[in-house]
Amino acid sequence: MKKLHSRATWLFFINYFLRFLVVFIVLFGYAFIPNYYLSSAQLNPKYKFAFIAGAIGLLALLFLWAWLTKHFYRYELSKNGFKSEQGVLSKKYVTIPYDRIQNVDIHRGILSRIIGLSDIQIQTAGTAGVSVGWARGGSEGRLPGIGKDEAEKLRDELIERAKKSSKDQGL
Repeated sequence: MKKLHSRATWLFFINYFLRFLVVFIVLFGYAFIPNYYLSSAQLNPKYKFAFIAGAIGLLALLFLWAWLTKHFYRYELSKNGFKSEQGVLSKKYVTIPYDRIQNVDIHRGILSRIIGLSDIQIQTAGTAGVSVGWARGGSEGRLPGIGKDEAEKLRDELIERAKKSSKDQGL
């Protein structure tokens, strides 16, 4: 099975960081509101060091999780369909038969374009209008972190195999 592009780690890391940042601001935003009764000179330097060390440790954990996510995300074009497996703690295996593929989209958001990656979304008849999670959209198969050239080749190959599969069935 093939792995994602090596820069996909950065794509996952930045996404995880932004998600964590939103949650952090919502939960601890009050700490950043200026307190006029407490000057910065009264803050204990140990707390500042602990905050900085904790932030660096958290960033290291987020990067490790992003690397593990990329490492355990694999895909292949088998004889019968598109196969992918993903997950660090729990695994998810997806097989999409070629005859069910309706459309293959390539999505390049601003972050992906900066890093030079693409996101392939494989849509089938059964899930074209169904939302499957907050950031996944309505595609049954999703392959983030693919190089630009590889994504275009993969899209063309999937479409070709889908056409060939539907012709073999007499559709």
